Amino acid sequence: MNFLDSLAISSTGLSAQRLRMNLISSNMANVNTTRTETGEPYKRKDAIFEAVQSGDFKAVLDEHLGEGGGGVKVARVIEDDKPFVEKYDPGHPDADEKGYIRLPNVNIVEEMVNMISASRSFEANATAIRATKDMTAIALEIGKTT
Repeated sequence: MNFLDSLAISSTGLSAQRLRMNLISSNMANVNTTRTETGEPYKRKDAIFEAVQSGDFKAVLDEHLGEGGGGVKVARVIEDDKPFVEKYDPGHPDADEKGYIRLPNVNIVEEMVNMISASRSFEANATAIRATKDMTAIALEIGKTT
């Protein structure tokens, strides 16, 4: 594994966590959205990550020897199947005949915990990129002095 491989792997982590944070932000922004284009409340979205596998023989061999890997990617974005939250609000325009409205299946506390997790993962990948950059600079300095 070389320095560029390390940067590439960390950059995939940055991209994946950025998309995850965007989804979490969307979930939090739509916590009170009772009607979407489909006519039902907003459904919580989540990212499913998948390891990136390289197709060439050397990459597969290196991976099995513990040298390398390909990073991570977002395999798909899913909608949460949890039931909607029902709340009694007879004055709301979306209330049914019994006076209940259906709210999104978004738990704001859970979203905040997910945001902290995604933020820390993003920071860890950024730190790995900085460390790789610093090691590269030091290696270049060592090369100059010899």
